[in-house]
Amino acid sequence: MAYPGYQGGQGGFGGGYGGQQPGYNPNQGGYGAPPPMMGVPGVNPETQRIFGVVDRDRSGKINAEELKSALVNGRGQNFSDTACRLMIGMFDQDHSGTIDIHEFDKLYSYINQWLNAFKSYDRDSSGHIDEGELNAAFQQMGFRFSQDFIKFLVNKSDPQNHREISVDQFIVLCVQIQRFTEAFRQRDAEQKGVIQISFEDFISVALSCST
Repeated sequence: MAYPGYQGGQGGFGGGYGGQQPGYNPNQGGYGAPPPMMGVPGVNPETQRIFGVVDRDRSGKINAEELKSALVNGRGQNFSDTACRLMIGMFDQDHSGTIDIHEFDKLYSYINQWLNAFKSYDRDSSGHIDEGELNAAFQQMGFRFSQDFIKFLVNKSDPQNHREISVDQFIVLCVQIQRFTEAFRQRDAEQKGVIQISFEDFISVALSCST
């Protein structure tokens, strides 16, 4: 069987919503203007400027807390700790818990792709995705989930209201499902859509794909 997954396209950072726009928030902080950065070869000047704003302690590195302060979802809230740690971890090549400007350049493009995808699935431009929109999103990615499973995903992402998910929750959800799909694919040698898995391997997959 063929395994589905999201193939993101390039998109803009924020924009396109009538209400609160998810994406980069340049007004967070209160640290004043960052010092001018020397040109970094291979990195877009606008990305360098944003890196200078997000790097609040001027360390030349960005951690999850700094990233969180710069990203806002459709509820007007900063991205979750889980989403920011996940995204930092995906691009943190030296496992330092931080990313440099070259790693940030890749992360910046990655977030833009997800924002673009999220806006295309948010059919009513509410800044959130409900069950119907989430189901349509997964179908476009090639997944065919039951309505009960879609409801479970929404409830897991929005435990208080059980109604909708924000862009940061959407990113976490999709990344985790991609990881589980890849782990399943590696164990489904005959591509039957069914695997046998030991208890320890199951625990290993669950822990590694959920972080």
